[in-house]
Parts: sequence; structure tokens; C-alpha cells
Amino acid sequence: MNREMLMLVDAISREKTVERDVVFGAVEAALASATKKLHGGEVDIRVAVDRDTGDYETFRRWHVVPNEAGLQNADAEVLLFEAQEQIADIEVDDYIEEAVDSVPIGRIGAQAAKQVILQKIRDAEREQLLNDFLSRGDKIFVGTVKRLDKGDIVVESGRVEGRLKRSEMIPKENLRSGDRVRAFILGIDPTQRGPQIMLSRSAPGFMIELFAQEVPEIEQGLLEIKSCARDAGSRAKIAVISHDRRVDPIGTCVGVRGSRVNGVTNELAGERVDIVLWSEDPAQFVIGALAPANVQSIVVDEEHHSMDVVVDEENLAIAIGRGGQNVRLASELTGWRINIMTAEESQAKQATESESVRELFVDKLDVDAEVADILIAEGFTSLEEVAYVPLSELLEIESFDEDTVQELRTRAKDALLTMEIEREEKVDEVSQDLRDLEGLTPELIGKLSDGGIHTRDDLADLAVDELVEMTAVDETQARTLIMKAREHWFTA
Repeated sequence: MNREMLMLVDAISREKTVERDVVFGAVEAALASATKKLHGGEVDIRVAVDRDTGDYETFRRWHVVPNEAGLQNADAEVLLFEAQEQIADIEVDDYIEEAVDSVPIGRIGAQAAKQVILQKIRDAEREQLLNDFLSRGDKIFVGTVKRLDKGDIVVESGRVEGRLKRSEMIPKENLRSGDRVRAFILGIDPTQRGPQIMLSRSAPGFMIELFAQEVPEIEQGLLEIKSCARDAGSRAKIAVISHDRRVDPIGTCVGVRGSRVNGVTNELAGERVDIVLWSEDPAQFVIGALAPANVQSIVVDEEHHSMDVVVDEENLAIAIGRGGQNVRLASELTGWRINIMTAEESQAKQATESESVRELFVDKLDVDAEVADILIAEGFTSLEEVAYVPLSELLEIESFDEDTVQELRTRAKDALLTMEIEREEKVDEVSQDLRDLEGLTPELIGKLSDGGIHTRDDLADLAVDELVEMTAVDETQARTLIMKAREHWFTA
């Protein structure tokens, strides 16, 4: 029987062009499955087949888990202290094995063995095809629509299949069986049954790769697309930079009579593309990203990573765009929060902020409004600045002598210390489950505490815009934190 098994393994290996070890693995899996049924329960069985003789041994094994973890499956787990009674130097995640009677190959049932072996072979073949495809380094998957699968589309390229989910398609795009399709390769999802190559036609990366194919200067390294933001099927913005002074980045991407950009838009169902010149200066970059709107002025807030952009009444609607599309894409492209406002709104906001700073200085520094206004006029907006800017900057203020400056610095430092103590007391009120939430830093916990958020449920109840306003994180991070806070609602 063992000799026949070796002959069978060799025959399957040659026929399916897979390694002998893969076939042996399938045989071991079939024997292990049959042995499990005999023992009942959720036991863990390992079968080892000798590759030369065909002889095989069967072992029941127990996974060593930490003492504090407890047993989740008593049939297949053992606590560390119990395992160490048998093997002194054994460690967590090792296994204890015990030899058991092997099931004869004839007992496992020809049909069951065949199914397990063929499935293993199919898995190995698919993995080999996948690895061969990925080794080519392609970023765009070119294939034909093979079939629909629960709203998703399966695209076939040779013997390799990719999955284009409905959420990754261009809205209102109608793909039919037999259509030729190009899509961006998002990555591999090994947990997926069926095609594991995940595709997208709505991802920003797809537009970047399409431009790379249309514009040779990108592949040559003369041009670079720094970022891309898309409202798939409607409008997009890309930021480009030239690494050669002789090459005009925008004109090169547009092409003669728009030939290059049209090649991209035709692939993307007519999606309109704004090509923006990338700049190291964030304010200049934002001005370009908001085109075609004309910007009057910009106020940059580095701490909150946001900008107040002032436009006149004529440009207000253009800057915002239909449904906020223009400003949203500009924000995604630049990575900055952009607040569009008129000159009157800007003045009103600055007046409100000045009043808030004035009240802070009057309250915490114990000075009158006149002294507070002098500090504001000189550009001071926080207690930290008063306490820690170089002494020379404060001494340059004509209205202040050295004694006044020293007194202001002392009061500012004392106020900051008092505020920090108060904050720590508030943070102590924050529940441990909120402190343990992945992604929350001590600074964010402090801001949440200041906003009255003390438990994971408090955070879970917030809307995204509320969390953004409270902590100044971006919308993506706010959404992620809120979803993590809500996870226990569905797992409890």
C-alpha cells in the first residue's frame, strides 16, 4: 500500500506539475481529517508521511497557551505550567505531541481522500499562478469580465482571476460579460474564497497609473505625480511636479490638443481632471488646488493643520464647488483642512478668536484688557508663547519694561502648570477601556476629557465632525477612532 501511495504521489505531481511535498501534504491532511473523526471533539492531529518509504505516523497534539489566558479548547490546548511538568523547557506556542494509532489509508475512504487531495492541488496551482502573476510587478490588471458574483465582477486575465467589488467600480458604470476591463491592483486578500486579487477602478492609484502609461516623461523620471484625489466618474485632481526645468508638468500631462489627458478621461467614463502644480509651500499648493477659484488670502493654522481661505463673493461658489466637491478634493489632494470663507466671515472669525485670546490673557495672566490687546497686536496667541518665546522678543515691545516682561513670563508659566494639573485630574476620570483604545495618544485623551468624553461609549456616540472639531484630527482618523470605539457594540 505504501509503495502504491508513492507511485500515486509521483503520478499526481507530474500530471499537475506541482511539488511532491504539496501532494504529500494533501495526503497528510486527508489522513489527519479521518483520524479527527475517530477521536471526536476538536482534537488537533498531525500526520507525518516519510517521503522515501511512504510510512507514516500519527500524533495527537496540544498547543501550549499562557497560564493567564485559560483554555479555550481543552481538547487541543494545554496551559504552560501543565506542559512544563512534562517538558521543562517548553515555551508558549510550542506543542506537546502524543503518538496515536494511524488510520489505514483504505479506511479514510477513496472519495474523501480524493476530494482533499484535489483541493490541495487546486490551491497549490492557484497559488503558483498568483505568485507568477505578482512577480511581473504589474500595477494594472487587464482582463475580460468573466461573470458576476454577488454584485462583484470577476475579471479574468489568462488563468488568473481578479475581483472588482461594486464599491470599487465607477458609479453608473455598466460592465457586462465579455467586456475588456482595466483596473488597479489594490492587493491580495488571502481570506477571500475565489479570486484573491482585489481590483479597483475608483482608487486614486488607478488614475496615477493611467497617467504613467499615457505620459512617458513620468516613467523616465522627468515628471512625478505627488498626489491624487478622486470623485470617481465625476471629477479628480492630480498634483504634478517637474524634475527637469525644461519640462512643463501641466502641459506635458495634458498633451497635444489634450490627447494625453483625454486618454485617461475616456478610460474613466469622462471623469474630468484638474492638473495642479505641486508646491513645497502648503499655502501655494492649496491655492493651486482650489483652481479655478481665485484666492484673496490664506491664514495657515499649523497646530490644527488647517487653512482659512478667503475668496470674494464671485468666487465663493466656484471654490466650494457643487456639493462641496471642489474644496473636498482640494483638501484630499493637499492633506490640509480647508475652510472657505468670505472676507466678512474671516474678519468675524478673527474678531472672535481675538476676544477668546483676550479673555484667556486677562483671566490667566491677571492683566487688564489693554495689556492683553498689546500682546495680541504683537502676535501672541497662547500662554505657551508668552512663557517660552525668547526673552528678547518680549523686550522689543515698547510698552513693556524688563520687570513687566519677567512678571508676565512667571504668571504664564504658573498658569500653564495649574492648567496641566487640572487636565491630569480630568484625564484620571477617563475609563480604562477608553485609554486602551488603539490609536488614542495621551494628548488626544486629554482633549477628549476636556470635551467631556470619558468612556468608550461616549466616543462611540460622537459624530465625525464633532470629533474633528474637538481634537483637530482629520476626518479619516476621526472615523477610524469612532468605528473602533463602536466595535464592542457588535462583539459583545
